[in-house]
Amino acid sequence: MTHLTSLSRAPASHSGAGPENVLVGLIGEGIGPSRSPAMHQGEAAAQGIRLIYKLLDLHSFDLGANALETLLRSAELMGFSGVNVTHPCKQAVIPLLDRLSSDAQALGAVNTVLFESGQRIGHNTDWHGFAEAFKLRMAGASLARVVQLGAGGAGSAVAYAMLKMGAQHLTLVDADPQRAAALAAKFGALFGEDRVSTAASPAVALAGATGLINATPIGMAAHPGLPLPASLLRPDLWVAEIVYFPLETALLKTARALGCRTVDGGGMAVFQAAEAFRLFTGITPDTGRMLMNFAQG
Repeated sequence: MTHLTSLSRAPASHSGAGPENVLVGLIGEGIGPSRSPAMHQGEAAAQGIRLIYKLLDLHSFDLGANALETLLRSAELMGFSGVNVTHPCKQAVIPLLDRLSSDAQALGAVNTVLFESGQRIGHNTDWHGFAEAFKLRMAGASLARVVQLGAGGAGSAVAYAMLKMGAQHLTLVDADPQRAAALAAKFGALFGEDRVSTAASPAVALAGATGLINATPIGMAAHPGLPLPASLLRPDLWVAEIVYFPLETALLKTARALGCRTVDGGGMAVFQAAEAFRLFTGITPDTGRMLMNFAQG
């Protein structure tokens, strides 16, 4: 399929009228522990609609990302309103879509696909999730010089969010210097070359920085530890994390002990899901309720 470069969709408000039944899902690998079903189904129940959220795990079906077209077609035939997509499908799904939102086009990654009037429309809500969580928990934090660890798929969304929020300068550090350089070049072209750069190590990048973002998997239950030496942290840095399992990573625990302002990855998970929920249903979710339910869950 050939996709167009841009799509805009105005926010919807809950008017008391909406779909009575919604079928959606998530396509990805190893997604059994995902909290997306609980977040979507819980908010739908509170809104008075019946939403079923199915996990379409490539591992469970013994399939690879090359089966995406079959899965998308099957979902369409079964009456899905759309699907979320995650690793390793966020880039692979793009050639199979008809249209992309402007943000998905800029990021080169899709995490939400809508099925509308025979078309597949790709969106990216990851960047929105990070931005909304950051604005909620980090109001007033200096964006003068931000350092981001990680330039992969999630890192791309976070970097995009930071630059859209007005970061004066963003320095990318990645285990793969070429990946960091490619992302810096891409966003430099979008936001200004003087606003994005790369550094060979966190130590070099953090000199004079006002904030630090961890957009690597380090800190997850499956990848424990710190993404940088603890000695590089200091009380005047704010620290943001995208990992949410566990909510308190080693990085956040260390940073909080030093007195740093911090934000965990739970907010990003909730706000990206909330925006996907809005796209799927046309109903604006209660993000405060979703945050509370996430914290309790």
